[in-house]
Amino acid sequence: MSVVFDFTAAEIEAVRLSLRVALWAMIGSLPFGLAMAIVLARGRFWGKSVLDGVVHLPLVMPPVVTGYLLLLLFGRHAPLGRVLDEWFGIVFAFRWTGAALASAVMGFPLLVRAIRLSLEAVDRRLEEAAGTLGAGKLLVFASVTLPLIAPGIIAGMVLAFARSLGEFGATITFVSNIPGETRTIPSAIYTLTQTPGGDIGALRLTVVSIALSFLALMTADLLARRLGRRFSGD
Repeated sequence: MSVVFDFTAAEIEAVRLSLRVALWAMIGSLPFGLAMAIVLARGRFWGKSVLDGVVHLPLVMPPVVTGYLLLLLFGRHAPLGRVLDEWFGIVFAFRWTGAALASAVMGFPLLVRAIRLSLEAVDRRLEEAAGTLGAGKLLVFASVTLPLIAPGIIAGMVLAFARSLGEFGATITFVSNIPGETRTIPSAIYTLTQTPGGDIGALRLTVVSIALSFLALMTADLLARRLGRRFSGD
């Protein structure tokens, strides 16, 4: 039994890197996801359905295709990749930052959808009432809308975080499988399953992956319930 829980340094590093990638993917995509959800939920413009389709493309496209497109855009010799490298010193290809970017893209549709559904469920009369009392649009959003959609934001963040923890196809295509740099839990599990005698290590990381995902979901549910009770006055 001790062998089962005897994690190697490489396995611990994969867990740490996965948490780091998932956290930054979630944080980095949150402002864009919130803005996109507002546009899709409240916006009225030509091409809205096309934009909605583009946002949800990562859910239906093969992850490898998404990773390859990121490589074409953000590779060292790609248009955006060269500009970011030369002007800002930011490199995504074959770096952990690229793994975070790929994970953020894959989790983005889940984040947007959760927030959008919360926005569409908000009673617009509450916002209108606040507006009639002299509150500006930003104040109405901050004091009325944002608290009401907070559970949806939390749900979207957790879904994006959990999706990032499990991302494999887009990540390995965009940033490869470099130990200590881009080898996350899914990549490490894949490597161990291809290595003689690596089954125990793969099992350990599988258990860790399930535990982290379950913990994230339970935490999100708890926070959403508390926020719901607080804003409902219970």
